[in-house]
Amino acid sequence: MAATPLQLSTADSLLSASRPSLSSHPRTHAPPYKTFRIRSSAISRRDLLAHTTALSAPFILSAGRLATAGEPVTKEWERVFLPIDPGVVLLDIAFVPDDPQHGFLLGTRQTILETKDGGNTWTPRSIPSAEDEDFNYRFNSISFHGKEGWIVGKPAILLYTSDAGNSWERIPLSAQLPGDMVYIKATGEKSAEMVTDQGAIYVTSNRGYNWKAAVQETVSATLNRTVSSGISGASYYTGTFNTVNRSPDGNYVAVSSRGNFYLTWEPGQPYWQPHNRAVARRIQNMGWRADGGLWLLVRGGGLYLSKGTGITEEFEEVPVQSRGFGLLDVGYRSKDEAWAAGGSGVLLRTSNGGRTWARDKAADDIAANLYSVKFINDSQGFVLGNDGVLLRYLG
Repeated sequence: MAATPLQLSTADSLLSASRPSLSSHPRTHAPPYKTFRIRSSAISRRDLLAHTTALSAPFILSAGRLATAGEPVTKEWERVFLPIDPGVVLLDIAFVPDDPQHGFLLGTRQTILETKDGGNTWTPRSIPSAEDEDFNYRFNSISFHGKEGWIVGKPAILLYTSDAGNSWERIPLSAQLPGDMVYIKATGEKSAEMVTDQGAIYVTSNRGYNWKAAVQETVSATLNRTVSSGISGASYYTGTFNTVNRSPDGNYVAVSSRGNFYLTWEPGQPYWQPHNRAVARRIQNMGWRADGGLWLLVRGGGLYLSKGTGITEEFEEVPVQSRGFGLLDVGYRSKDEAWAAGGSGVLLRTSNGGRTWARDKAADDIAANLYSVKFINDSQGFVLGNDGVLLRYLG
């Protein structure tokens, strides 16, 4: 049966299909984000491609190679060699909760890999319909709840599985969706939360048939209202986030495109709350500690921790040995142990909640930037980088 596109509610006015930067309309209030849904009316494949770039199709195993055996890099990490082309940047990883040996790895250049042995070896997966459409997808985010899983990417693509990734369904999206989808979180049975780089947050409880807007105001509109209240750099905002991270209880922290301020959102709030940065250097990334506090990375390799837990504007710097290379992400294995990763193979470890950090010098020879640290549980973790670099935690 032909797929039909997600549409904005007809009760609301449509956003521009060209997806302009929200900041391209300074000091004006952009229309609020809309609730959208799937319509049951038929649509031709030509219209579907022209207006939604959507076509349903399952994944199939490609005739690709299998990843080769791992190679120890440090006492705690080994490198897993992947059957992908040089230049691929790895972006996200997730495992099926009921089967921790079964997982998926995402990246640029239409990269999706699958493992059934806990990440020791990986096999390519492909989307034939996406290849036929001549798009080069960047798969940004993946999340599972039980056997249900979701994948989002750019250009706009949303994939759903109800059988632990054995088959995937393409869920069409509205061409008027504000921004590019950068994050998805499976929150329950047939339920998920989706975020775009323009700050739209949508939730569904019926496997993506309907999506309801959780934020009532665009980030640009929020900044237009608050620019006079002292948000430094708001007038230079381009309408997109640099990074966005979600806490286990559903709070978000996002870094502005230039890194000159950050924004937070808590469930129930009608709009994002902007905050001035508490440091001189521009923010690289922010996220949540295992104890509920915030960590903050600045350009040039600086690391800061918030005072206390929850959302705050008070941070203190923690000395780190980053060798001058930028730190790009932090991942917590437990409340005490965490790892920070960054440019030119920088790996830092803390065993006291972040008060002190030691550099793992054995990782200095990794010829790659390490972008993401993901701990699935206290015994299963990965570091994702460019040029297809994947590190697997050994413990």
